[in-house]
Amino acid sequence: MRRIFVFGSNEAGVHGAGAARVAMEKHAAQYGVGVGRTGFCYAIPTKDRRIRSLKLNDIQLYVDEFKAHAHFRPEELFQVTRIGCGLAGYKDEEIAPMFIGCPKNCEFDLAWKPFLGDGYKYWGTY
Repeated sequence: MRRIFVFGSNEAGVHGAGAARVAMEKHAAQYGVGVGRTGFCYAIPTKDRRIRSLKLNDIQLYVDEFKAHAHFRPEELFQVTRIGCGLAGYKDEEIAPMFIGCPKNCEFDLAWKPFLGDGYKYWGTY
């Protein structure tokens, strides 16, 4: 199974810090692409083009797009980082529940287990 790194980005695709920088340096994220799939990663915006945090309902729309993408690619394993819980300033309990209903080919940071429960796969803290 090919592993895909899922990270929080900004709509402008400026991958300068945090998991976005890791995505660019280690997983072939394309600079300037802030939404969707590039290289071996998938960008979910948590900030707008001016690098201001998006509203939670806007982030949810991007998460829903990701869920559909993952659903139609069962041959890939999506490693979801704690998007929005670093530089965007949201709390785990605000973001993690957005991922309820993700397909079985998604795995999450162990920090989200209290919010997602036992029905999901987890990986150690990034």
